[in-house]
Amino acid sequence: MNGAQVLSGVSLKSPLTPEFASAEIGGLAYDSRRVGQNYLFFAFPGAKADGRAFARAAVDRGAIAVASESPRHEGFPAAIPWIQVEHGRHALATAGRNFYRCPDDKLGLTAVTGTNGKTTSVYLIDAILRAAGYITAMIGTIEYHLAGKVLPAVNTTPESLDVLRILDGLLLAGGPQAPLSAALSATMEVSSHALALGRVYGFRFHTAVFTNLTRDHLDFHETMENYFRAKHLLFESNGGRPPLFAIINRDDDYGKRIKPAAGVETCWYGLGPDANLRARHIDSSFKGLKFDIQAGKQRIDIDSRMIGRINVYNILAAAGAALSYGIAPDAIARGIAQCRGIPGRFERIDEGQPFAVVVDYSHTDDALRNALTAARGLSPKRILTVFGCGGDRDRTKRPLMGKAAGELSDFVVLTSDNPRSEDPLQIMNDAMVGLQRTESKHVFEPDREEAIRRAIEEARAGDFVLIAGKGHETYQIFADRTIHFDDREVARKVLKEFGYPKA
Repeated sequence: MNGAQVLSGVSLKSPLTPEFASAEIGGLAYDSRRVGQNYLFFAFPGAKADGRAFARAAVDRGAIAVASESPRHEGFPAAIPWIQVEHGRHALATAGRNFYRCPDDKLGLTAVTGTNGKTTSVYLIDAILRAAGYITAMIGTIEYHLAGKVLPAVNTTPESLDVLRILDGLLLAGGPQAPLSAALSATMEVSSHALALGRVYGFRFHTAVFTNLTRDHLDFHETMENYFRAKHLLFESNGGRPPLFAIINRDDDYGKRIKPAAGVETCWYGLGPDANLRARHIDSSFKGLKFDIQAGKQRIDIDSRMIGRINVYNILAAAGAALSYGIAPDAIARGIAQCRGIPGRFERIDEGQPFAVVVDYSHTDDALRNALTAARGLSPKRILTVFGCGGDRDRTKRPLMGKAAGELSDFVVLTSDNPRSEDPLQIMNDAMVGLQRTESKHVFEPDREEAIRRAIEEARAGDFVLIAGKGHETYQIFADRTIHFDDREVARKVLKEFGYPKA
């Protein structure tokens, strides 16, 4: 594929040179370390570095040209074409689709966006698709899957080029008839950052799912309205390619405001009468969830090992996405039953103790309220909560998290999360402002392992211990180091220290 073909459809600030237009392109890269012979290198500003600074290294590795929305880097060799584009990530997405011959057009691609529930919904959708016989890929916060293989996750939503490589790999996994196969599908979390930056620009999504919107990422978006507008991009034209189907939470205030592009078939899910995909007769216990889904004249009986009413919404979102593919109710029910839990999402830690211990990735005030409300719905004697707030993130949510923990818990251990470059004690003091406005008993313990130990030591039969914030994460980030730390490992270790399971 030559340069003109690769950059077909890209908005350029000046015409391509004849030499580049006819040159054979060996590959694309935005990371200079991944450049090979005759590659086109994309240099755009990043959160921590300007890609132009790596352009010379890319040329030394074999790049024959650089594409960037910025002017030519000072000192860059004049003999190497510098192609200035209108938008760097839009250019990368368009060029990537051209280079990989539009894999998103040849399989089913589902996007899930929202503040909470993205990861769980993606796992559920993937499980349903596999139960229905699809070969699948999954791209999310915890890990990526490709036709049964697990790959490490880099970002919640990777750069467009990385997504396209995974989609191309899925087509290859499907065999030579893959472009004609309806049994290939990929499901991905799409973050607000990815939408605002253009990481999925021009992708053809079969289905787009909206879970909810609550306060988060205001360090990036600055206002809730900007945050909402970023999410809304998924349901608009997206470079002239809106989704075919939209699955939207009708019970969410921001969900009600979403107006999909003309021609998008929309399904509203929820618990109220305004939803056309509705959960009824909900039975929630420590054993899991049982309810039925009413979808027009179809009824789907759900029996899930997942706990907490919060997962009713995630299951509804997944069922709506599955129905958009025409998947039968029995396959939907089977896939949900087979999805027994998601790492770090209301994950139960059981060492035979007479009280519940659950680890959850709730790191916003709304997510924390949802997790604690779900715990209350299980009728424990008391709720004991361990939580902290991350550093270098939106400070305004810290007192809100403290207030949520205090209002819905009987005992709170305020601790450290990922302080990053900030002083852990200052972060905790920010959260304490909200916690002190409640009547909940609370203690201050900066050492996260000791905080978990304190909560478990306090727990009695019939209590519920929620360890919130880090979920699936296996590290803790400080200003000068990153250490291994897994809430689940620590909880199991502490439970064993206290003699569980009892002989």
